[in-house]
Amino acid sequence: MDAIIWENNHLRLLDQTKLPGSIEYIDCDNYRIVAEAIKRLSVRGAPAIGAAAAYGLVVGAKQIEATNRKTFLEKLEAISGELGATRPTAVNLRWALERMMMRVSTAPEQDINELLGMMLEEAHSIYQEDVQSNRRMGEYGQELLGVGARILTHCNAGALATAGYGTALGVIRAAQEKGKQVSVFADETRPLLQGARLTSWEMVQEGIPVTLITDNMAGYLMAQKKIDCVIVGADRITANGDVANKIGTYGVAVLAKYHNIPFYVAAPLSTIDMCLSAGEEIPIEERNPQEVTHHGGQPMAPEGVQVWNPAFDVTPNSLVTAIITEMGVVYPAYVENLAKICGKNTK
Repeated sequence: MDAIIWENNHLRLLDQTKLPGSIEYIDCDNYRIVAEAIKRLSVRGAPAIGAAAAYGLVVGAKQIEATNRKTFLEKLEAISGELGATRPTAVNLRWALERMMMRVSTAPEQDINELLGMMLEEAHSIYQEDVQSNRRMGEYGQELLGVGARILTHCNAGALATAGYGTALGVIRAAQEKGKQVSVFADETRPLLQGARLTSWEMVQEGIPVTLITDNMAGYLMAQKKIDCVIVGADRITANGDVANKIGTYGVAVLAKYHNIPFYVAAPLSTIDMCLSAGEEIPIEERNPQEVTHHGGQPMAPEGVQVWNPAFDVTPNSLVTAIITEMGVVYPAYVENLAKICGKNTK
């Protein structure tokens, strides 16, 4: 199931808010439709929103009325800003838009149609590179899993959250393809139930054994010695290896540490933000209180109750056993080793 489709010069996004009940696509003939789809989580997952935003910028560029390169780029920068403001935590969004803008702003061509062609090529590259990096990540990550491994995952980091294949679920897919007969326990992931609605659905589609649990069952499951490792994705990783991921990840990591269970993070290099030194610098998105007080349009809490609804939390690097990337598995010390794998010099 493709979350992002560019076909016949047109962008379509799978509306993941409708899953698993129905499969519906959003036709995006306006960049603001793309921005709204990202904001309301119709498309979600750090790599996926990066790729969607890249295509969204192409959609926006096609809407621009300009007779010269300078005006075109000025208007394109404004569109990039709108798309980039939709979700502050996932660094892939900013990374993809900056890459798109760099490609077109440094090109010497003056013809706007030529610039549009370059932008579409770059968006295709971002999409295709993500699929390829996910498969490489899966190959590296599956080596960490034994035959019959029982894996706990939180939220959704599969094909739906990427351009294809997946990060955390990509590792699981790769292990299954190697005949390792792994199985998955999926946290439901409140308040929007991405684990229940999306991860469970993906695993069922793949024929990988999956058991759904509520978020507050994870600790007891570990105490029963039914989990061999935890694998999650990430929305941003700082230079010291602190990890921002869906709210609830930090609690799972604490439980894994207590029970001596490896806690792995699978993410592409584009999710590593070497500009931020530690997790406290990551902007954490807070979302609509109704996501907590309501479900399916029905109230679940008394009217007027105060709500705190951060979309993400930060897991400190001390709780992370290893970070799985498309360039290999990174172990502590993260400051030095992430710098090396990202091609940075720490001196």
